[in-house]
Amino acid sequence: MKMDKGTLIRTIVLFIALLNQILVSCGLYKIPGTAEQQTEVLSTLFTLVTSIIAWFKNNYVTAKGKRQKEVLKQQNLTK
Repeated sequence: MKMDKGTLIRTIVLFIALLNQILVSCGLYKIPGTAEQQTEVLSTLFTLVTSIIAWFKNNYVTAKGKRQKEVLKQQNLTK
């Protein structure tokens, strides 16, 4: 079973946000034209927003979740 498109996109964006947060925290990445404090604030906000979106959406990542999604599909209860 493969991940649906929405889950895959949210997972990739969350990974990028977390990687960005780590780089900014280690001082390895700076957004050009911004002060250091603004870079940290922007990075933290980006990570926070993407984390909330990824958490809020119903992602069928586990084996149990994938089975649930298949049952929902069979019953025509998903988009």
